[in-house]
Amino acid sequence: KAIDVIDEAGAAQRILPKNKQKKIIGNKEIEDIIAKIARIPPKNISTDDRTALKTLERDLKAVVFGQDKAIETLASAVKMARSGLGQNNKPIGSFLFSGPTGVGKTEVAKQLAYIMGIELIRF
Repeated sequence: KAIDVIDEAGAAQRILPKNKQKKIIGNKEIEDIIAKIARIPPKNISTDDRTALKTLERDLKAVVFGQDKAIETLASAVKMARSGLGQNNKPIGSFLFSGPTGVGKTEVAKQLAYIMGIELIRF
């Protein structure tokens, strides 16, 4: 698979006009190729979401009030999943938010997706 990514990156450079071709293919180009092959947004595979993870709990608590314990648990689970210790073929997480109307279930999900730069898929 790594050879396929390198081949695809080289081919992508080859089809560009000579003045736009790069002599060295960097991390950004490789991330874009992997995202294209996996059919996911480029942000999902970037290794640069450390800052989002560092402030995840604080950012969620700033927009959703009265759900501190739930946000702490959710942030901890997301950080663990993004740490790279889990299995790569598994999703980051499947979360079931339950409770009465108006307590912030949907807002937590929307804000989590926004902060992490990923698409929110609702079932």
